[in-house]
Amino acid sequence: MTLAAKTVRIEATESLALARAKLSTALASAGKEPAELEARLLLEGATELSPLGLALQANQPLGESCASRLQSFLERRLADEPVSRILGRSGFYGLDLVVTPDVLDPRNDTEILVDAVLAFLHERPRGPRTILDLGVGSGAILCALLNSLPDAIGIGVDLSEAACRVARLNLHRCGLSQRGFVLCGKWAGALAGQFDLIVSNPPYIGLNEVSSLAPEVARHDPPLALFAGEEGLDCYQQIAEDLQTLTKRGSAAFLEIGWRQADSVVRILDAAGFNNAMIVRDLGGRDRVIAVTKV
Repeated sequence: MTLAAKTVRIEATESLALARAKLSTALASAGKEPAELEARLLLEGATELSPLGLALQANQPLGESCASRLQSFLERRLADEPVSRILGRSGFYGLDLVVTPDVLDPRNDTEILVDAVLAFLHERPRGPRTILDLGVGSGAILCALLNSLPDAIGIGVDLSEAACRVARLNLHRCGLSQRGFVLCGKWAGALAGQFDLIVSNPPYIGLNEVSSLAPEVARHDPPLALFAGEEGLDCYQQIAEDLQTLTKRGSAAFLEIGWRQADSVVRILDAAGFNNAMIVRDLGGRDRVIAVTKV
């Protein structure tokens, strides 16, 4: 972070437009990109205005309370706290979700999993679908799928009671609580029955990778949602073992993976009897999702 970024002061007499410009410059100077987007989101949060409201009131002064709030937001962001953590919410697949320190911050890469599921289902006859989200966290994946599949019902499972509360809240906020349910438990331990579709973004970071994590992740995402043994593969091993009892013929499972884990996860799934793995890459061309079907 440059000295200029550290010493930026947001004044109550400044217009919204000037404050936004100062914010964007400070964030860009500190390497926080996309700086213009982050500046807009922080200004929206501080003023409680919509994008349209910001545009219409661009020449209005911030005022004392908004300036103080925005100054705090800027300092927190320059200290590597993610924007979603500062604001307490995050956008995911067109939905506005609550994010707390108890859940993983939903990321754009995970939208690839939702895309892959919907593309898979598009090729199959429509009808009632049952969805299971293992390690539901904030409920981002489950909410996105239920919102896109009006004939589906879903269950999310998470070991963290705090995460389960957040997932339930997000299902309610999205108008999905009549079709989405959350159980607290360890993977399949709280379940009985079989599902048409299983999805998971499990912990997959190895303990040997801690030093390489971005500070936004290392300091602000809950360790329970990040780490899975020395190589980051422990959760895939457990999920693969559970898939046989949780699936029926024609069921599919979609798992998010670390971009260097595809070969290892494919071997784990193959050993569990799922030998038709398909790898889906993200927009950067990196392996991001593995899909298997039960035959």
